[in-house]
Amino acid sequence: MTRRLLAFAVTGAMLVLAAVGVAAPAGAEPLESGPWTAYSPSFTVQERGCGVVNGLTFQLTCSTASGDQRAERRYATYSTGVRQFEGYFRITSMPGTRISLKQTFGPSGPFFMLAVERGGRLYAVHGGTTLATGATVGATVRVNTVHNTGNGAHRTYINGSNRHSQTGGSGGYYDKFGAYRTNSGAGPATVVWSGIQFWQK
Repeated sequence: MTRRLLAFAVTGAMLVLAAVGVAAPAGAEPLESGPWTAYSPSFTVQERGCGVVNGLTFQLTCSTASGDQRAERRYATYSTGVRQFEGYFRITSMPGTRISLKQTFGPSGPFFMLAVERGGRLYAVHGGTTLATGATVGATVRVNTVHNTGNGAHRTYINGSNRHSQTGGSGGYYDKFGAYRTNSGAGPATVVWSGIQFWQK
């Protein structure tokens, strides 16, 4: 297909989605078979240890390297369909290191955890795989996670690029984001999130 025809096809698909009132994600996989439908799951705020939440600003105010230090939003549990999360984070202060930013939590614990080291390396906590670099103080980074509960496939996109894939079992899952001390990490840290969106199909 030529570039001109491809552009026409993409534009046409977006117009169809708009016409039927379905919100096409601006994030990771807008052209995957669908359509995607936007939804707004409920959430609770979690503040533990020295964690402080103020709207979409999440802070760990101490350098404690033990105990439960967290400032997060925990969203409602889901167990069916394909779910997509999108959010943008910006670290405004990072004297600490190895802080978890986004989690997909499963029935037996953390299924996927995205964390950042001081210096800007983004990595998967379980396995230590580097997903990206450059998540330094002041930089804005887009995160998308796509989770298919039918086959267990979970993909993580950083700035639109698929950087991590894994599979798992069935059960109830939920999304969390904010700032959370990993077992090997410590604050302080301040993270501002924005552009939070969810889709399902």
